[in-house]
Amino acid sequence: IVVLSINGAIGPAYADYFVRSVDYASNNNAAAILLTMDTPGGLDKSMRVMIQAISQSSIPIITYITPTGARAASAGTYLLYASHVAAMTPGTNLGAATPVSLAPSPSTPSATPENSEKKESSPSAMEKKVVNDAVAYIKGFADIHNRNAEWAEDAVRNAVSITATEALEKNVIDYVAESKESLIEQINGKSIIMNGKRETLTLENITFT
Repeated sequence: IVVLSINGAIGPAYADYFVRSVDYASNNNAAAILLTMDTPGGLDKSMRVMIQAISQSSIPIITYITPTGARAASAGTYLLYASHVAAMTPGTNLGAATPVSLAPSPSTPSATPENSEKKESSPSAMEKKVVNDAVAYIKGFADIHNRNAEWAEDAVRNAVSITATEALEKNVIDYVAESKESLIEQINGKSIIMNGKRETLTLENITFT
């Protein structure tokens, strides 16, 4: 199993690292990829490049939020939902997936504070479009991997977060594990959806590289 790590904001460098690593693992007949992740989120474009690599991968990609105290916010939530296996360490959290503009447009000054407050509280047509697109995107992965689509939508629209224990109870993730070894033991022999087909994970006598 090839172990990859994201520790920080997701951007072009991480996207390139991930895509190249998926190709490497596939070409070297790895049994799976274990992506350990602790991220506040990142760029939408980089996230989508990584998700496309997951969707097209010929080997299973297991995303694991770890260590204790780690989080997968924003883009990290989408990556977890898109992965073939979604897991968390106890004491981690997931969510707050509302799209955030890195460079918000300046608002036009208003004559009165009341009008200004009303304008700021009402989302623009573009904001609604972006949020609706994000909701449809993450719910699509929820449908593929049979995860909680209602919570995913709430994470996008209302920026909610969830603990590892709650995520398992609500079918947001597949497993909670104390370590990567424990996680592999749990998922060995389980079925996943790969490229639209149900396959069985065979992860016996593995080594981590």
